[in-house]
Amino acid sequence: MSFVYGNNLKITVFGQSHSPAIGVSIDGLPAGLPVDFDELSSFLRRRMPGQGAYATKRREPDEAEFLSGLADGVTCGAPLAAIIRNTDARSSDYDNLWDVPRPSHADYTAYVKYGAARDARGGGAFSGRMTAPLCVAGGICLQLLRREGISVAAHISQIGNVCDRPFDPVHAGADDMNVLKEAAFPVLDAEAGKRMLAVIEEARQGGDSIGGVVECIATGVPAGIGNPMFDGMENRLAAILFGIPAVKGVEFGNGFSAAALRGSENNDAFIIHGGAVRTRTNRHGGILGGITSGMPVLFRAAFKPTPSISREQESVSLSRLEEVRLAVTGRHDPCIVPRAVPCVEAAAAVALYDALLEPRGHI
Repeated sequence: MSFVYGNNLKITVFGQSHSPAIGVSIDGLPAGLPVDFDELSSFLRRRMPGQGAYATKRREPDEAEFLSGLADGVTCGAPLAAIIRNTDARSSDYDNLWDVPRPSHADYTAYVKYGAARDARGGGAFSGRMTAPLCVAGGICLQLLRREGISVAAHISQIGNVCDRPFDPVHAGADDMNVLKEAAFPVLDAEAGKRMLAVIEEARQGGDSIGGVVECIATGVPAGIGNPMFDGMENRLAAILFGIPAVKGVEFGNGFSAAALRGSENNDAFIIHGGAVRTRTNRHGGILGGITSGMPVLFRAAFKPTPSISREQESVSLSRLEEVRLAVTGRHDPCIVPRAVPCVEAAAAVALYDALLEPRGHI
């Protein structure tokens, strides 16, 4: 089922952008785990719409309402279910999109698959709005991972051609990771952040949008998590990351740049550090053969520009089968990357905690 993720945890996301509510159910959480609701609310606010010139002006409080799975704020073994109510949908903004699909959006493919039964309001189940319930699940998993000594953080690595400084793949520090979670615009280099904001504003003023890259790191991940072949840690991370609308590429460690290197340049020498096997560098991104190596897990996700732009574009009328021009109205992000940062953290946390629940190797 396309809205279900996980081997040990079963995460099911439900709802549509303009339905009365969206939500998530989590089956498989161990009982007896307290949930910090204030921390979860703070995490959800990082993804919340209506913040900054780079975000849609749709305003949603994004407060999670828990329906089951908790007793006095502690997991009780039953499936946890939560909803987030949609309170600021303006469906009339999408009236013309029932017949004229947005270029590079799922409007057309949803029409091909579901026909007149599809929900075109706000993109329906294909909307970035669906990352809010993912962040509920991820926000809880982030808390549970931290109790296991695992920290996850992400930052805006790139907007257009402007790049932030990368994480240190071996010695990523808690200072950087903690600062990012409090930052209104999560970058490691404030000057790079200013240049990124200028690029976003330029695109917005031109009725356009811009894409970018999010880099994510998980520290404290023990060796031995994951499996070979089709159930590797890279596979499982990629599967949930591609569930975030607009993700078009994922790479781990050196990623695609490894294709231009020799083995002597790309290999990570094994060393003994603190009585444990580690690597001197971390070009492999903390995963070898689908199994974590004990080094930080490091990956990047590339996001395409928001398809919904006010600049006129070429499209077609599905009912008349003729070419037409389309200018999208409504409220849309000129750059979704800043609000995608917590979504990437959430996805990584779900994948890692799901894998952590499996039996591990002998180390």
